[in-house]
Amino acid sequence: MSSAVEFLWVLVGVCVVALCFAGWLAHWVLSHKEGSKEMQDVARPIQEGANGFFKTQYGTIASLSLVLALIIFLSYGYRPVNPSEANIGSLGIRSICTIAFLLGGFFSGISGLVAMWVAVRSNSRVAAAAKVSYNEAIQVAFRGGAFASTLIVTLCLFGIVLIYAFVYGSFQRLGVSAAQVPLLIVGYGFGASFVALFAQLGGGIYTKAADVGADIVGKVEAGIPEDDPRNPAVVADLVGDNVGDCAGRGADLFESIAAENIGAMILGATLSRTCNLPESEQITFTLFPLFVHALGIFSSSIGTMAVRTKDKSLNKSGGSSESAPLLGGSKSSKEYEDPMAIMKRGFVVAMALGFVGIWVLCYIALQTSEAPNAWWHFGLCATIGIVTSYCFVIITEYYTDYLYYPVRRIAAASSTGSGTNVIAGVSVGMESTALPIMVLAIALLLVYWLGTTSGLSNKLAAGIFGTAVATMGMLSTSCFILAMDVFGPISDNAGGIAEMSMQPPEVREITDRLDAVGNTTKALTKGYAVGSAALAAFLLFRAYIDEVNNYLPSSRALTAVDLSQPEVFVGGMIGAMLVFLFSGLAIRAVGNAAQAVVHEVRRQFREKPGIMTYSEKPDYEKCVAIVANAALKQMVVPGLLVVFVPLFVGFLASWVGRVAGKSLLGVQVSAGILMVGTIAGILMALFLNNSGGAWDNAKKYIETGAYGGKGSESHKASVTGDTVGDPFKDTAGPSLHVLVKLLSTLTLVFGPLFLTSAGIEVISG
Repeated sequence: MSSAVEFLWVLVGVCVVALCFAGWLAHWVLSHKEGSKEMQDVARPIQEGANGFFKTQYGTIASLSLVLALIIFLSYGYRPVNPSEANIGSLGIRSICTIAFLLGGFFSGISGLVAMWVAVRSNSRVAAAAKVSYNEAIQVAFRGGAFASTLIVTLCLFGIVLIYAFVYGSFQRLGVSAAQVPLLIVGYGFGASFVALFAQLGGGIYTKAADVGADIVGKVEAGIPEDDPRNPAVVADLVGDNVGDCAGRGADLFESIAAENIGAMILGATLSRTCNLPESEQITFTLFPLFVHALGIFSSSIGTMAVRTKDKSLNKSGGSSESAPLLGGSKSSKEYEDPMAIMKRGFVVAMALGFVGIWVLCYIALQTSEAPNAWWHFGLCATIGIVTSYCFVIITEYYTDYLYYPVRRIAAASSTGSGTNVIAGVSVGMESTALPIMVLAIALLLVYWLGTTSGLSNKLAAGIFGTAVATMGMLSTSCFILAMDVFGPISDNAGGIAEMSMQPPEVREITDRLDAVGNTTKALTKGYAVGSAALAAFLLFRAYIDEVNNYLPSSRALTAVDLSQPEVFVGGMIGAMLVFLFSGLAIRAVGNAAQAVVHEVRRQFREKPGIMTYSEKPDYEKCVAIVANAALKQMVVPGLLVVFVPLFVGFLASWVGRVAGKSLLGVQVSAGILMVGTIAGILMALFLNNSGGAWDNAKKYIETGAYGGKGSESHKASVTGDTVGDPFKDTAGPSLHVLVKLLSTLTLVFGPLFLTSAGIEVISG
């Protein structure tokens, strides 16, 4: 019994050490100079705009969360209570789930705040560091992102440990085992997903509405450079990088780890319990996912320290194979080591340490006398997960980096106009779904087979647990991946600050180089996020089935979801429809808000002609207010749609099943929504993310001088494509990552209620 408590204390110790490391990173970043007065004058409105939007946005999210928490508490009064939970009672169960939901939502919100807080304080420091050295600029940008990622992953781990310890410590004396706790805390993942959906969606609408509006009037119509201080929408654009790409992505990663950890814990507990393993082994199988993430924090921290380069620029005769010319076709005789190559070195270090560590963990935690070979079978599963994550990074880079054919194909199409640019971008996005799905298919089949051949008696559960271990392997480097993601908006803001404060060309050259690579890192991390969501989809789907079966006798256990039933097939269609409807509403929201920005920028240019000659200052605050109000208004309907449509359909199907004598119909229809909605969501997210990233970097490629360079007709066409791709890659696409996992956590929380509403006899608490 004490071993579970001891393991939890070890995890708490890891969290404390990780928090100390995050604190050191923050101190290191903030110890750097903020830059000149001109830089600080630009950075200050960005901070104020981001903080103002964050407070208002999260105030709205908090209100919605409290309403949903009340719904959970009241509806859980009708939740079935199985024999193992009878001593807890109905009141205890609904209190646990509600507290877990609120705790998950709270920590998810804190994650978004942390990511934004560090980003708005790192941006000017990166611009200032670029005046000192190339290496210092890279390290400030990356370590700013690493602080956010370390703190977010640590908060997620600590939150799960906290709620797990609370439930286990409170109800252990009532007969609740360590392996039963994950089923009681599923609300934690749902709370994280609920908050993350609105954070990502609202932030995405904000950032892309401002970006699109700024590009249409500034770059296309007025012909002024990106981030030019004469553009009234430029501050709103820079604020959007923080509330969308930082706060939204931070909450997104938090909910990914939370949902997938709890799902994997449920599967580990089910496997160990159904195989009748000793209680000590049930504990290690259950807590294994948490230790993988503790390991990931350690390996990513070492990888972070490996991100560095030489202060001295590499000359062309130096022959570095990893050097690249500065963006924009500079005639400088200097070349700098490619920032992507620098970060890849750190990523390889993190992966290598994660690879070794996860094998050690498998040997320690997954050894069992029933199946002596099981540990190395699961070690291979974790290895496949790590390899899969790297494959996703490479595939995404191929389709979104202008060093490769797909993006250059879009750039070439720009030479004949906007229409051919858009056609080429859509084509690349659709094609880019093939390789990731093939990699996922091979990985899933391999890890499932390795699980079934591990020697454990419950082959089905062992195969499913193999997919869970692979997902944990893939997520073992999530801390480093998020650092790369936050690096992007920090670098983007640094470039904007350098441009708006009119820094010397050599400073802008360095920040441009970092910004260009930041676009690629953001695309890579989106590919990684989709990959982890896809690999976890099967895990979470099976966790839902296991949860339902926990309330049914073995003779009535749900073993398959029958899509040949018309009601289940219709449920699947509704799941796919939700993905398309949600994406359409998100993209429309960006378009509506962007139109308002365009009208405002045109008005200011028309009524204040002195803006173009620097004799009048633009009204930046007006554009900030327009996009903030639009984002807050238009994030609510799509978000609530995703929550309440599956619930309505599930309860309706349960009632129909009760009348028609199909007691499990509600459960099956909900499973159909989850299964088909997940598949459609993964494919749509891949398409949106990759096409948007490819359009963006096709524009960047033309800006290096290809096809006429900046100001050419090809460049104008590429800006149009980039404008179309903005809501794809930064609003709808990332929000779909959350939607996929929200569907899973939603069914995990409310699935048992579909049994009660169907009239299935259960033990009353």
